[in-house]
Amino acid sequence: MVTNAASLDAVYSALGDRTRRAILTRLAAREHTVGELAEPFAVSRPAISKHLRVLERAGLVRRTRQGRRSRCRLEPKPLAAAARWLEHHRRFWEDRLARLDAFLQSQKRKEEEHAHDN
Repeated sequence: MVTNAASLDAVYSALGDRTRRAILTRLAAREHTVGELAEPFAVSRPAISKHLRVLERAGLVRRTRQGRRSRCRLEPKPLAAAARWLEHHRRFWEDRLARLDAFLQSQKRKEEEHAHDN
């Protein structure tokens, strides 16, 4: 599986913060101004702007200017790439664990057969 490691790092780093995840959740519903995004949080607008810059650098948010206001919207493509990476590794480990389980079950059956033979 080929991915851009730097982009993936930026996405996962951005998602590592609770406030940034909450911002993305709000943007999933609709576009918001920076002021609207700041309303429910107990942080300053400059702090929200810093969070938005992190999200923008990760490609998760696009900010556009309308006069004096900035509008923000979710950019889902980087999330989809991160989800594909996770899915790839989930399938890999599920396959490995299923094979380990099958091996252990076969070993258990062999031990039980051996115990019955004695």
